[in-house]
Amino acid sequence: MAEGVLETTVVVTEIFRSIQGESTWAGKPCTFVRLTGCNLRCGWCDTEYAFHGGAEMTVAEVLEECGGLGCGLVEITGGEPLLQKGCPVLAQALLEGGYTVLCETSGALPIAALPAGVIKIMDLKCPGSGECGKNDWSNIEALGPRDEVKFVIAGRADYEWSREVARKHALVDRCHAVLFAPVFGSVEPRDLASWILEDGLDVRLQLQLHKFIWGPEQKGV
Repeated sequence: MAEGVLETTVVVTEIFRSIQGESTWAGKPCTFVRLTGCNLRCGWCDTEYAFHGGAEMTVAEVLEECGGLGCGLVEITGGEPLLQKGCPVLAQALLEGGYTVLCETSGALPIAALPAGVIKIMDLKCPGSGECGKNDWSNIEALGPRDEVKFVIAGRADYEWSREVARKHALVDRCHAVLFAPVFGSVEPRDLASWILEDGLDVRLQLQLHKFIWGPEQKGV
């Protein structure tokens, strides 16, 4: 590992082990490193507690804590993790430590900053989020065959927008998975499932598994 990498700092809201609740990795034990801060304010956000505060930690300290939790799968999340310059450094250190590394990002910041070995889960913001105008569309070209694109859908209009974006950019062919996720409590999963089936979309319906296990208000799970 390059000299100085372990002394690089990031601001961390929490580090915890849980069951991965989203993406194609759902159901697997996973360590989550939640970095502090976000440049977006989505109307349905469920992690507002990560906008501020947190504790400064070195990469070495994060690695030590992850090592103690005993999971080979680590997700860097937020907030918006790419706001922090140390995020790619942390990701590379985790890769070099032998971890499978996921990074969940809004797609409003350049995902090309992440090391090639990181599996990017990019959340393209639908109109219902209130932040659709912040999408950095050049990120689509930076997607690789192991990456995933998520649409969080608050209603029929969001679904139709997501369907057209997925088709226009041939996302199913470009990346590993296209995820359509209903906003918890706003869209019935059966309705979203029906729309997907009616349109014959080759996308994956994603439910937030952790919310069904521990409830929608529980933090750190």
